[in-house]
Amino acid sequence: MRLSALALGTSLALGTTVGIAQAAPLDNEPLAVRSAGPAAAPAIAAAPAAWAAGTRAYLVITTPGDTTAVRTAIANNGGSVFASYDAIGVIVAHSASASFATTMRGVSGVQKVGATRTSDVPADAYNPALPANPSQAAAPTTEPVRSDMTQIKADQAWAVNKGSATVKVGILDTGVDDQHQDLAPNFNAADSVSCAYGKTDTRVGAWRDVDQHGTHVAGTVAAAKNGKGAIGVAPGVKISSVRIAEPGTTLFFAENTICGLVWAGDHGFKVTNNSYYTDPWQFNCPDNLDQAAILEGVGRAQAYAESKGSLQVAAAGNSNVDLANKTTDSSSPNDSTPVTRTITNACLDIPAELPGVVTVSANGTSGTSKASFSNYGRDVIEVSAPGESVYSTVPGGKYASLSGTSMASPHVAGVAALLASANPAYTPADIRAKLGEQATDLACPSDARCTGTTTKNSFFGEGRVDALKAVGGSTPPPGAYFENLTDYAIADNSTVESPITVSGVTGNAPAGLKVGVDIKHTYIGDLKVDLVAPDGTVYTLHNRTGSGTDNIAQTYTVDASAEVANGVWKLRVNDNANQDTGRIDAWNLTF
Repeated sequence: MRLSALALGTSLALGTTVGIAQAAPLDNEPLAVRSAGPAAAPAIAAAPAAWAAGTRAYLVITTPGDTTAVRTAIANNGGSVFASYDAIGVIVAHSASASFATTMRGVSGVQKVGATRTSDVPADAYNPALPANPSQAAAPTTEPVRSDMTQIKADQAWAVNKGSATVKVGILDTGVDDQHQDLAPNFNAADSVSCAYGKTDTRVGAWRDVDQHGTHVAGTVAAAKNGKGAIGVAPGVKISSVRIAEPGTTLFFAENTICGLVWAGDHGFKVTNNSYYTDPWQFNCPDNLDQAAILEGVGRAQAYAESKGSLQVAAAGNSNVDLANKTTDSSSPNDSTPVTRTITNACLDIPAELPGVVTVSANGTSGTSKASFSNYGRDVIEVSAPGESVYSTVPGGKYASLSGTSMASPHVAGVAALLASANPAYTPADIRAKLGEQATDLACPSDARCTGTTTKNSFFGEGRVDALKAVGGSTPPPGAYFENLTDYAIADNSTVESPITVSGVTGNAPAGLKVGVDIKHTYIGDLKVDLVAPDGTVYTLHNRTGSGTDNIAQTYTVDASAEVANGVWKLRVNDNANQDTGRIDAWNLTF
C-alpha cells in the first residue's frame, strides 16, 4: 500500500513509474525489487552516547492519564522513555536489555508490553537528519482531467465545490514535497511534522519525503487546480504531511503510526490517508504478546483521533488476498527474516482493519473491475476507488503514474474531504456512512472469490466512491450535460469567451437552462458575465455587482426556450477596470 513503483518497506507498496512496464510488485516484496529508486535517503548521523547496539523499541501500555509511575519503572528496569502519549496510556520505551519486556509485564499498572520491531532502533532516531529539499523541475503548462477523476465524478464535483480551505487532510506517509508547484498552494506547514521513530520532530522540513510515495498520495488528494500537471480530488482543501516512514528502510513502525494518529487528533485533521500497514508485521495477532501490544497501542491512537473528529481512510493492501479468510502470512517480520506462519481472522492488517477506519480496495483501469493486486474481503472492504496507473505528483516538481491500493485510498480521502467541506458538522461516523451510501454500486465480475450483492460485496464493498454526490450534486441525464474545463485568462479591460459545443439535444433549450460558472478573479465588481446563445442572443448572468468580493462560483438559471439547443454556446466575460485579473476556471450547461 505504500508506494507503487516502489515496494516500500513491504508495507503495501505497489506501482509502476511512467515509462516502465512491469508486473506490479506485491506489498510484501523486499526493498530490492524496486525498479525505480527514490531519492537518496539522508545520511545517518553519528550515534550519540545514549545509543547502543541492540537497542530495541517497545510499547508499554498502561491506564490513560498520569503515567509517572510506569515511566519510573521503565527507567528502573533497564529502559528509557523515548516518547509518552499519556492521553492514551502508551509509552514508547527503548532498551538494550533482552529481559526488558518480560520484566515490565510484571510491573503493577502495566497492561501490555511489546517490541515494535525485530531489528535495532537506528542511531538516527536520537539525532534525525532532515530529508532532502529537492530542486524543482519546470512546471507543466497543461492540466488534463484524468480518467480516475472522471470515474468518481470529481471533475463534475469541482464545478460545485472544490473543497474548503478550512478542511485539513493529514497525509500519514513517507513525507510530502511541500515545494512542488501543484502542492505548495494547498500545503499547511504549521500542522506538518515528522513522527519517524515515534516522537514528533517539528523542525522545518522534517515532514519532507524520504521516498516519493507520500508526495504522490498528497497530489491525488489535493493537487491544486492551477493549470499545472494534475488536479486532486479536493483541490480546495489543505494538506499536512505527517511523515511516519523512517529514512532508508521506509518502514512504518507502530510507534510512528501512534505518533501520527495522535498528532492528527490534536491538530484538527478532518481526514487522514493511511496508505501503508504497520511494520514489521503484515498481520498482528492477539495471541502474540508483542503484536497484542501493537494492536492495543495503534488501536487506542486511532480511537483517540476519531474521538477528536478525525476519520482515517486506509488502503486494503496489494497481496490479492481475502482479508475475511486469512490462513498464512509469509512476509513478516519485514525488518529482519520473514517466516511463514499460520494466522486467523483475529490477526489484523492495521490500521486498515481497525474499527472506524474506512478500508479501500482498488479498481482497475476500467473503473468497474478489481485491480489484480488488490486485497478484498466480505464485510472488510468499505468502498473502492481507482488504483491502477494513477497520475500524480512526485518530488522535485515531477509527476508519475503509480498503481496500488495506496493510490485508491487517497481518492477516497479526497471524497471524504469534500463531504466534510459541504457538511462542516459531519462527524467521522457521518462521513464514513455517506461514503458508502453515495457510492456507485458495482456488481461482482465472473469470479468465484467475489461474494455478496451488487450493493455490497467482497471486491468493492458498497461500491466506487462518488465525489459529485459528496458535494450535493447530481449526475445530469445522459447527453444533457456539457462543460468546458479549459482555463481562459481574464486580463484587465479585456473580453474573453469560453465555448461549449452542444450536440444531440432535440429541439430548443429549456426554460430552466442551468449555467454553472466558476470564475477565479479578485474584485468581481469589475466583471460583466454573459451567456451567448448560438444565434448570438446575449443573456446577462452577472453585471458588475459584488464589489470587492473574490470569485464567482454559482449556477444561474436562464430561460433559453427561444434558442435552438444545438450549436456553440459561449461564456463571455468583460473586465472593466485595472489592477484585478483572473480566469474562467470552468463552466457548464445542463439542459
